[in-house]
Formats: sequence, structure tokens, C-alpha cells
Amino acid sequence: MCHAVEDSDTRDQFEEVLVQLIVELKSEQYLRCILDESQKELRKATTRRGSLPTFTLLGKLADAIPVFADILVVEHSNLVDHLLVGLMYPNEGVKAAVCYLYGKLYSSPVGTEKLSAHFEERLCSLFLNTFGHAQTKELQVNCLGLLKELLKSEHFVSILMNNPKTEEESENSDLLEGENPLPLILKKLLLTRDEMLQAASSHCMAAVLVHSPSRYAPAFIHADVPEFLFECLMCNSEILIWSVYCTLLLLTEERLFFSKCHTVYGIESLVRSLQDVLQLNNVELHKQGLLLFTEILKRQPVEIKLFTNRGVCIDAIDVLMKTVDCPVLEVEMEAVKAVAAFLRKDHLSSPPVPYEKLQKLLEALLKRCADLSPPQSSNMHAQGDLLLSMSQSLSRVSWRHGQLLLNTLESFRNACRLAVELQSDPMAQENAFTAPSSENKETLSNFSEFLLRICDSLCIPMVMNYLERAVSSSVMEVFISALNTLFTVVPNMRNKFSKKLASSCFIRLTLELKARFCSVQSNPALNQACSSFLCNLCLSLYSATEKERTSSQEEQEMSELLQKSLPQLNYTVAEGLLLLAENPEPLPLDQSLCNHQHCFILLLYFAYTLGDRFVPEAELFLAIRNFLLLAQDHRDCPPPYILRAVLYLLAACQDKGKALDSRSLCTVKRILDNLPDLSLVYVHCPLLLKFFLHYPELMGRFGHQVLQLWFSWEDCNHMETEEAAFGTSDQLNNANPLLPILKSNSSILLILLDLVCSSSVEVAQKVLMALRTFLEINEDAFVCDLLRNQFLHILQQLLVESSSASLQANRNLPVLLNLLFLVQLRSKGMRELDSTDFKLLHQVSNLCGKCRPKDTDLLQPSLNFLYCSLHQTTPCSQQRAVAVLLSNVSLLELLQKVLECTWVWSFPSEPTYLSSEDALLSSGWLLAASLLIYQHRYNTEVHQTLSLDLRQVLNAVIFRNKKPVLLLVSIMQFLRAILRQNFSSLLVTVVQNTAQGAAQPQPSLLEDAALHPLTMQQVFSLVVSLQNLLVHVYLQKELLLSQAVVACLETLLEYLYVKNQDVARHVASQPWHRFLLLTLLSGSQKSILQPEILRLMTLFLKYQSSNIISQKEIGQILQEVAEANLLELPEATSRALHLFLCQIQSSHCQVEPVQARTIQTLLEHLPGQTSTCAKYQDIVCLGSVAISLSHSED
Repeated sequence: MCHAVEDSDTRDQFEEVLVQLIVELKSEQYLRCILDESQKELRKATTRRGSLPTFTLLGKLADAIPVFADILVVEHSNLVDHLLVGLMYPNEGVKAAVCYLYGKLYSSPVGTEKLSAHFEERLCSLFLNTFGHAQTKELQVNCLGLLKELLKSEHFVSILMNNPKTEEESENSDLLEGENPLPLILKKLLLTRDEMLQAASSHCMAAVLVHSPSRYAPAFIHADVPEFLFECLMCNSEILIWSVYCTLLLLTEERLFFSKCHTVYGIESLVRSLQDVLQLNNVELHKQGLLLFTEILKRQPVEIKLFTNRGVCIDAIDVLMKTVDCPVLEVEMEAVKAVAAFLRKDHLSSPPVPYEKLQKLLEALLKRCADLSPPQSSNMHAQGDLLLSMSQSLSRVSWRHGQLLLNTLESFRNACRLAVELQSDPMAQENAFTAPSSENKETLSNFSEFLLRICDSLCIPMVMNYLERAVSSSVMEVFISALNTLFTVVPNMRNKFSKKLASSCFIRLTLELKARFCSVQSNPALNQACSSFLCNLCLSLYSATEKERTSSQEEQEMSELLQKSLPQLNYTVAEGLLLLAENPEPLPLDQSLCNHQHCFILLLYFAYTLGDRFVPEAELFLAIRNFLLLAQDHRDCPPPYILRAVLYLLAACQDKGKALDSRSLCTVKRILDNLPDLSLVYVHCPLLLKFFLHYPELMGRFGHQVLQLWFSWEDCNHMETEEAAFGTSDQLNNANPLLPILKSNSSILLILLDLVCSSSVEVAQKVLMALRTFLEINEDAFVCDLLRNQFLHILQQLLVESSSASLQANRNLPVLLNLLFLVQLRSKGMRELDSTDFKLLHQVSNLCGKCRPKDTDLLQPSLNFLYCSLHQTTPCSQQRAVAVLLSNVSLLELLQKVLECTWVWSFPSEPTYLSSEDALLSSGWLLAASLLIYQHRYNTEVHQTLSLDLRQVLNAVIFRNKKPVLLLVSIMQFLRAILRQNFSSLLVTVVQNTAQGAAQPQPSLLEDAALHPLTMQQVFSLVVSLQNLLVHVYLQKELLLSQAVVACLETLLEYLYVKNQDVARHVASQPWHRFLLLTLLSGSQKSILQPEILRLMTLFLKYQSSNIISQKEIGQILQEVAEANLLELPEATSRALHLFLCQIQSSHCQVEPVQARTIQTLLEHLPGQTSTCAKYQDIVCLGSVAISLSHSED
């Protein structure tokens, strides 16, 4: 009946009804009936075209009823022969129906089995020929359907891919060229621009390749199929793109795919496809595309450059940046893998390298991974095993996050390796195309520093956070490997980086990783990474901490030891301590055990030096002590760098362990005695210093050498900075660890003094600074006495054994004298001088007599010492001291030469600057003034006089240009002393020299005769100069000079009053004094109760200068005094105020009764006036000059 119906639509409806009816009847009898009838129709069909309805009906039945195909191939197999005939009929409709039916037959397992031989012997070539010549889409689609079913069987795939063409097919076919027609047939479909056919074609390719990429991929590659697959990526069909991704992914497993440069051709298409795909909401497509991209990046041969166009490389980075920020974790994981594969030198070596893009990519990658990390635990473990404090399983941490972290770390490690590889490429150092005037940020150095920075800020915290919850050997292997690579990324930061790692417990962490994962030869990759990391870390720390004495031979030995022993050093901490106490076999010596012990000691040493004390100190102290004893018992002396570590560890654990017994101390002494130089095992740290000075046995034998090394290594600038920065005793002790040791054991002072004499000038200066700081905080008088006795012994020996020339050449002697002066300066209050003091005074004065004025470094501390000795003692001792000094003729001759240098030496342009010459002149004038005063006071015998030109002394004050402040103060101090003695002294002879050839001037006026040796002109010039100087220094807050100026005016007027009262009153009442007073009063910003102003007003009242000071000024002062708290006034102000008030009362000034009562009340309430010398210590050191404040203001 089907054949009788000619209308195709009617026939189709009839067939549908028939199929539906048979389906509903559910009886195999009807199926067999239809098959019988169909067989009859096919036999009697005059043409194959007439069999089309039969083939169509059979195909529909096979599609609707699964068992129908099995019945057909089992019970009516002869029908299959008719299918072959139909497939050869030149009608594509018939062929399409036959292919459809074949597809249904081969979709059945029974059909596949029964028709296997049929396909191999008869159908395969015919099918490929039909498929290759198919013109209609219907036939192409049905062929693809049949092919899809066939490709499910590896047997059929093998037949299809190995089916050669017959000679007839080769001659008659222009399309099927080559050995294998299937790849060419499928490539033909890729050219159709029909996305459905293209997707089906690529799907079939994937179905072939999935069975064996290495076996079947070459056929497709030789057919240039990959080229057309890449072209297909420029479409909008997600199905087609997915199919192409899958096929290309399988092709990447064949190296020929890369060597034929298909990836170079297609990478741009792939990158653009990924850019478009990322706009779609198809996660699986994103993942598949990134997977393909990753495999291409990973498998691309190094010798074949993938990115020949820098723009494509930049686009690829942009794609990776977008995918890294993807909110879908699966996509991000694929993106991270792609980043890791992308970071290869051969992918990025085209200049200029996009360093800034790479930085942004890596930063986004690490931040994203950190953001996805679980929150950090609030319960931080401060002590104990780092790994045992972490979770023992991955159950608390998502496995996906662990994988993401692993891939992220691989990306970071590859970035570090990239930076190292690019160091050897001159073209990759910076962007050569940057404009000359612009800053070039695209440099390798910036990128390398970025890697170090981001490792510290993101990478390390992220891994530490992960380790609180899980420990993965693969994660830690990549992490440790990345850290190891960073040592060579930024070579100039290597030492700083290694110190930070060690101080952050990375030695401990790495040892625990090795003990946990690498025992019994497991995890060799992690073991190698950890061992290499520890080796590089230790060598970096060695070069960083031992830079003063880094030895290439020692470093080489240490490197060999670490490389040899670290891979086997997979012990826990407890096992490591037991290892140190293990006794090696004596014959032969167990070198392997010794190497392991030495290696473990080195690791402990570097960890402890950076503050990671992960081994209990008491246990470590005992283990190290036992190690030393065993080594000594076997006559085995460890190399110096091991002994250095041993000594440091003993010193570091000293406070927590028991003291070393006599046997241990003897062992240490014996080992150290065998060393050619103690510096080989010296470590510059307070702990080792304390260790050697703690045991008398060690201090007596090695104390001098250790202290010598301590000061040799100590930074002088560092010591000065610490001394200036810290004020309290505790702060100074922390800054200078030698101070508390000195306080507890003062005998060390003797060693330090010996160092001052025997060491280099640099070391002696450092010792001086340490002793000066110690003296400033130490109150023990015994210490000063001890030092003075030692100083005397040293000076006596020097003066006896040395000539003047050798003394002047001795560069340590100035340091010693400075220290002697500091000891003297340390004395508080008035002290009786003992025999040692007088002997020191004698020796120092003799030393001065052997010097020249230009020996400032020797004379300055010597004159300071002599000056302090005069001012810091009782009158009885002072009288004897003056006698000792005045009896030394050579000292006075030297003092004469020094004072004369005032008129010879030039002064710097800045008057406030005090050079060494200015300081010496200042000390010389101060000492001369003191000797002048005390010689007159005690009427001491003089053996040598000083001769001074009065005109030059006055001119030094009158014409004061360029003279430093302190020098002016000193000269005025001397001028006051000579004025008080009316220029008549046994010690000083005053002369008036004139220009050469001029006659000696004679006094021409009565006033000049009365004031001799002064003249009125000199007096007025001096007064005017002192007035100007007072205004200047008062406004500049030069308090010391202002006090000296006022004191000089007081003394000058006293001298004038004695010589001629009228002249004195005349000078005191000069009108310009009024302007001086008003200027000072107006310049007082806070208060007019200043000592200088009060003393100046007292002076004017004393000499009845009513035109200078008025009732208004007196009232102003009395008002301010009444409002002030008298108890809070400074002592100098209180004394000046007392003198001012007393002068008002004694001079009978016209004051109101209320003011008179106020003055009396103030005098009664002012604090009691006591002797300045007895009340406070007034010796100060200004620059390098010692000066008595009470001496300058009195």
C-alpha cells in the first residue's frame, strides 16, 4: 500500500499511522510481518527508487521501536544486502534513507555485533564514498548520524581511519586526496558555513580522537584540519564553539599539532573567541575554552614562539584578568592554571615585556585567592609545633580552595622563575620604546621588587592562613619552591628577605615539613624544595650577618655541608636534640653523623639569631654542652663556623640553663685555645659578650680579646645615636648592653682602660663613649677611684718611657685624657683631693709642658682636667692644687704660648662655630683666669709669670668680629680677674705694646692717669662694645655670654669706682644706658625678671644713676615680683632679685611707702641665699670646653 500511494505527504501520513499502530499493538508478530512484506517489496522492486518508501518505513520503525533493529539483523539479515544496493543507487534520497536505517541498526549493541563483519568487508568503503560525495544536507546529516554511531566503537574507528581508497575512487575523485578519506570528508563539512554541520563534523573528530589521540591525530593534522577548526571559532554558535574546543583539546596531545605551527596560526582566533565567550553566560564553555588555552600554553614548544604579535599577548592577559575575577570558582580555577602556563619566558620575551600588565594580573590573582580563603583563626598558637597546631585533615578546608591555592602558588612561582630567566636577556630589562622624558615603569627591576613585595603582603599570609586548617605537601612544595626562587629575583634584597623569613619562623616550619612528610624517603620533591630553600636561606643569612668577615672558603664548606646533609635531615626537634648527644663511632669517625649534627646546629644558630627560639633553651643548652664534651672526648674540633654557632647558642640559652660546670668550661677554654684567632668564632651580639664576661675563667683568658672584638665591630655612629636617643638608665642599658655588665663587674673597667691605651684610635674612641655613658649613670665613687688609680699608673709609665715627640704621636693618649677628664667631671660637689689626685695633677701638668699649642687633642682634655681640679675641691685642697700648677714652669710657658695664639690664629666666618683651636684658646683663658684669682686669694708663690698686652685683650672684646661666644666669655673672665686685682698681680704682667717704631703713650689727662693702665677712650670703647654685645646676645638668647657681659660691666665699674668715683659715676650715668635698659625690657617676651636685667638695674642703682632707672621701672619689677611664685624662680634670678631689692633699700631710692613694705616682705620671703659652690654642681662641658657657671656669672 505504501508503494501505491504516490503523493509523498499522504505516504508520510500513512507511514506515521502505521508506525503508531504497531507501537500501540506491542506485538513482535506484526514487526515480523512488516519485515516479510518489506523483503518481498524490495525483491520485486524494479528500481531502487521504488524501494524508498520501504527504507523510510523501516527507518521510522527502528527509531520508534528499539527491538525492531535487533529482529531485523537477527531474523531478516538478508535485508541488509538490499541496504547495500540502495546505498549504491544514484539517488541521494534513497541513500539518505538507507544511512538513516544503518544508523539505527548500529545504535543497537546486537546490531553492532552482528553487522561488524558486514561493515568491515562491505559497508566501510561504500559508506565513505557515499559520505564523501554527498551533496544534499539530508544525506550529509544522515551520514553524520551513522558515523556518530560507528565512532562509539573503537573497532569501527580503527577500520574507518585505516581504510584506504580504491584505485577507482582515487581516479574518479577530486575531493578524496590522500591516504585516509575521513579527515578530508570532515574537513569538507567545516567549509560549508553551516554551523550545524560544522558542529557535527567537529564532534565526530572528537569522537575519533578520544579513542587514541596519538594514533589518529596525525591524520587530521596532516589534513590541515586544525586550521579550519580555529577558523570556526569566529562564530556565534555555542554548540559549535564547544565542539571545536573539545576537538582542539584532544589534538593538543599530539606534538605534531604544535610543530606544524597550527597553534601559532590559531592563537589569535582562540584569544578573540575567549573574549567573546566571556560575554556569554555559559560556565562550561568558559571552562572548556580556558582548558584549551592552558594546554596550548603549557605544551607549546620553547623553540616555537606562540605570540608573534604583542597585541595578541596583551589581549591574552586581559582575558586572563577577566577570568581570574570570575565569581564562579570552577572558572577561576581554570583561569589560574592558564596564568601559571602563560608565565613563561618564550611566551613573553617579545620586547617590550608588559610588566605592568603582569603585575596587575598577579595581584588580582593573589587577592582573589586570599578573598576566597576562610577567615583567619582567632586562636593563634604562639608556641609549639606549627604543624601539629594545624588541622590534621583537609575536611575543614574545601578541597577546591586547596586546589585553587595550589594553582595560585604555581602561578606565583612561575612568575618568579620568569623574572630570574629574564635577567639574562638585555632586551627584557626595560621598555626601550619609552619616551626619554617620561618615567619608565616597565622594567624588570620594578617587576622583581613587586614580586618580593606581594609575596610579603599577600602570598605568605595566605599560606599561613591555610596552614591553620590543613597541611598539603603539594601546596607546601610549590610555596617553598617559590620562596627559594625569590632569593635570586632581587639579589640586592636577598639578605633582607632572608632575615625576614628566618625571623618569621620559616626555618622551624621547613624543618617540621621535612619531619612530617619527607621521612622514609617519601615526597622527594618536597624534600628537595625544603632542603634547597634551607640551604639558600642559611647562606644568605651567613652573608648578611657575617659580612665583616665573610670567607669564600668557609662559605663554600658550609654550602657543601648543607647540600650534603639537609636532604637526610628529616628529624623532629626532639630527635634533633638527641642527635646532638649521639656518640659517633670512633673508628672510623662517623662523618655522616657529624655532618648531620653540624647541619642541625647551623639551622638552630640562624633561627636563634633572628629570634625564632623554637627549641626550649634549657634543653638546647644541655644538648650543646653535651655535643662539645663529646667532640672534645674524640679529639674532634668542629670547624670555626660550627664553633661560632655553638658558642652563640650557649650564650643565648645561658639565662635559661644551668651554669657551665668546670669540666665544660675547661672544654670551652681548650677548644678556644687551639684556635689561631678568637675572631674566627666571634659573634657580635650582647649575649656572647655577656657569656664571656659572666665566667671569671673565660673573662680572665679571653676578656681582653672579646672586648677588643666587641668595640672593633661596634658602629661608632650607632653608639652616638643611641647615647643621644636614650635618657634613662634602663634605656641606656638596653641600648648599650655593656653598661649593666660593667655595673655588676667593675674589674672589666681595667680591661677597657688597657684597650684605650693599646687599641687603635677608632676602638679607643668607642671605649671612651661607652665609659662616658657608664660614668654618667653610675653613682659608685669606687669606680672613679679605681679609674683614677689606673690613669695615674698609665700616665706615669707614658711620661717615663716616652719623649715629647712620641707623646705627641700617641693617638690613644688624647682618648685617655678625655676619659680622665670625664672621671673628674663625674665628681659631685666639693671633694678633698687625695694623694692620687695630686699625683694626677702633677702628671697632667707635666704632660702639658711637653706639648705645643697645636697639639689640641692632647691639651684640650688636659686643660679641662686642670680647670675642673681647681673648681671641684675644697679651699684647702684648692690652695695646694694652685701651688702644684704654679710651680710647673713648663705648664705656664705653654699657657703663655696658648694665650698668644689668640692674636695669631684666624677665626672661622661663623662666630658660633667652635673649632678645636677656639676650644683650646677658651680653656687656656679660663685656666689663666682661675690661676690669677686663686694665686691672689692664697698668695701663692709664682715661679713663672705670664705677660699679656692689655691693648690686645681689650681689642679682643671691643672688636669681637668672628670670635666664638665661648672664647669671648673666657677672655672676659680673664679681664674681670685682672680688673679685680687692679692690673697688679704676681702671676700676670700687663704691658701696653704699640705699633713698631711708635713711642710709648703717656697719660695726658688726669682721668687717664687715675685709671692707668686704662685710658678713658678704652673705657668708653669697652663699655659701648659691652652694651652692643649685651643687646645682641640677649636677643639671641646667649645666656652664658649675657651673664659674662653684665659681670664684666660690674667689675669694670668697680675698678673705675676704686680709681676715680667721679669717672665711675660719669660712666654709669651715660644716656645710652637708658636706651640699653629700655631695649632689654622691650625684648623680654615672657618676663622682665631675668638675671641680666636685674643685675644691670642693680648696677645703675648702686652708682646712683637716677637718669637711667626711674620709679616706673622699679614699680614694674615690683609688680611682676608680687605676682610671681618666689619659690619657683630660678636660683640665678632669685639671687639677682635679692641683690636688686637690697640695693633699693641701701641706696635710699625714692619709693612709695607701699613699695617699701613690698620690698621688705619680698626680702623676707625670698629663699635663703647660700653659697653657689656648695649648693650645686656647676661645671658643664660646652662643646669640648669645661666651664664653671658660677665662675662666669660671679
